[in-house]
Amino acid sequence: MTQQNAPIIKLQNVVKRFGDVTAVNDISFDVRRGEIFAFLGPNGAGKTTTIRMLTTLARPTSGTLELDGLDPVAHQTEIRKRFGVVFQDPSLDAQLTAWENLEIHGVLYHVPRKVRHERAEALLKTFELWERRKDLVQTFSGGMRRRLEIARGLLHTPKVLFLDEPTLGLDPQSRNQMWAQVGDLNKTEHITVFLTTHYMEEAERVAERIAVIDHGRIVAIGSSAELKERTKTDSLEGAFLALTGTTIREERASSTDRMRQVARAWRR
Repeated sequence: MTQQNAPIIKLQNVVKRFGDVTAVNDISFDVRRGEIFAFLGPNGAGKTTTIRMLTTLARPTSGTLELDGLDPVAHQTEIRKRFGVVFQDPSLDAQLTAWENLEIHGVLYHVPRKVRHERAEALLKTFELWERRKDLVQTFSGGMRRRLEIARGLLHTPKVLFLDEPTLGLDPQSRNQMWAQVGDLNKTEHITVFLTTHYMEEAERVAERIAVIDHGRIVAIGSSAELKERTKTDSLEGAFLALTGTTIREERASSTDRMRQVARAWRR
């Protein structure tokens, strides 16, 4: 298999435990270069933990991960140049302007000044924020902040963009606009998009393939049509409920709690 055709993300028998809790339980799958891949599951299913392992923020208990052919544990610095990420929790500096947020990101990623300024202008125009580039982020709506976070995540020209519930709390118009812009960038820049969402219609609309995780295990993977055929349902939401059940789930721990557990594990 050539590098061009090789998966850009690959997980093999990955396990992640926090004490006596197994958050990710022996999962294996891959993501193709240039595809939009949805990773769906109920609360606490293991989605965010998986993304944290792929983005060097957590170490697997066992198993192997690869991103663009590199191990996120052994090659943290190189891996971080290859992806952009937008987590559930906002991470912009609201006391800075949109331009300043992008500028700081570009400096941290050692993007040459001329290149980062050209890239920042192009992305702000793509996400319809150019006219607000000098405004403080604290004056932005939720949809504008999300679009700026995605623009920032793309500034250093990553190969993979991780989006962890990026449209949570946004109105339908903002969600629709954001996905249209991400889809255009996927096509024009061939960026691989790895997303999680609780909005089934989003996953059905934008994702080429979908993996469903429940209780830390992959329970199904395929296109929306394939999942509906497998479960004999007529919607992705119906397929999702057939695969994961209808019981309401609670998060095992907050993101902060999980990161504290990771930090304690690293110090051992």
